[in-house]
Amino acid sequence: MPTEPDRPRFSIVTCTWNSAATLADTLASVRSQTCQDLEHLFVDAGSTDTTLDLVDAHPLPKRVLHNVGGGISRAMNAGILAARGEFVAHLHSDDYYADPGVLAQVARRFDDSGAAWVVGQIRVLRDGVLAEPYPMRPFSYRAYASGHAAIAHPAVFVRRSLFEQAGLFDEGLRYAMDIDLWLRLAARTPPALIAQPLTVFREHAGSVSSANKLRARQEEFMVRRRYLHMAPLAFALYCLRYLKRTRVLRLDSEA
Repeated sequence: MPTEPDRPRFSIVTCTWNSAATLADTLASVRSQTCQDLEHLFVDAGSTDTTLDLVDAHPLPKRVLHNVGGGISRAMNAGILAARGEFVAHLHSDDYYADPGVLAQVARRFDDSGAAWVVGQIRVLRDGVLAEPYPMRPFSYRAYASGHAAIAHPAVFVRRSLFEQAGLFDEGLRYAMDIDLWLRLAARTPPALIAQPLTVFREHAGSVSSANKLRARQEEFMVRRRYLHMAPLAFALYCLRYLKRTRVLRLDSEA
């Protein structure tokens, strides 16, 4: 049962825009969860395919925010602001939970640790093949600031109260809005970790072109530079990695 009247434990935010090709897997993974103490929020950018028909048929408690434009950061923020749950997660319309016990496991981790946010692993689905997750490194602010620890957005769960303290996604960013937010959250409190895959991330060819990767790296550098005063040595180590990786990406984009 919810901890308070009309307040579920989880608010799952799914951003959609003509997502009918993949949304069924997302919906099925939420319906299959053994923990059903949740609401499912859909932030739709104006779909014209059958996306909203699929949402209408979704039997779980749900709300739909219609015609939310302005980019993915604005859509994710709209979901956070509308959320009533204790914990907020973003499960995009081409991703899905790895197994039916994910939300129950995350709830136990919150309860056992008292943490303000929980981070797990993901598996990447590429060309129909599920890749094994990368090993999960121990978390520290310096490790994340230097790029030696990773946080995969689809496997992040945040107490709504932490957003109230740290703020929301920077709507001026296109690629590194999650890194910016994680650096702000981690400056307040480290996440509790779950060293298991929680979510499957579906990789699309169009999203991993060298040109997009180069722009993403450039924006990531700008974001991390915002917080260099928090961990100057870690930022210096990141700069070395950045120079090496951008050199490779520039060569790929020119090929």
